[in-house]
Amino acid sequence: MICTVCCATKRQAEINCPADCVYLTSSKAHPPAVVQRRQERDVGFLLPLVSDLTQTQAQLLVVFQTVTIRYAAGAMPPLLDEDVVAAAEAVAATLETARKGIIYEHQAVSSPAQRLTAELRRVVAELVEHNTTQQARVERDSAVALRRMEQAARTSAKALEGDEPPIYLKLLSRIVREAEAAPDQREQKERAVIIQP
Repeated sequence: MICTVCCATKRQAEINCPADCVYLTSSKAHPPAVVQRRQERDVGFLLPLVSDLTQTQAQLLVVFQTVTIRYAAGAMPPLLDEDVVAAAEAVAATLETARKGIIYEHQAVSSPAQRLTAELRRVVAELVEHNTTQQARVERDSAVALRRMEQAARTSAKALEGDEPPIYLKLLSRIVREAEAAPDQREQKERAVIIQP
């Protein structure tokens, strides 16, 4: 037996709640107001950034954001929003330059950004490999998605003023955590991105 205050404040943090606990189930279905406001603020920031993307571009953006947050989890030194901006900008610029017929790999300046750049390039190469007949389209849509990620990382500090840095990376962590908690979204994310002709 625990008191209501401990149930509300220590649930799943200090107290290992059974999965069938009605209070735990209720708290997941009806999050506190502060959590709802945070979710609304996050959506209010992200929705305008993706509203004009095609479905493929939006899927690619999710892929790049997921890769970024997973990479950031183990990065040493820690990844900053500025590194995300530089890495997304470098990979997008390389893809845009290639579309003009010029082979040139743009580089990020900092070491963490360079390592993230390499990871994002690897993902783009895998996407191209899985969609060989649509290489130009994959590269074009990847560049658009990366530019949007660059824009989000660049503007997050002003749009989400008062949040603890790195603001964009923490925003991505929240989104990925929420998406992984929802089974239908988890299934969608596990499917490979296939570019439709």
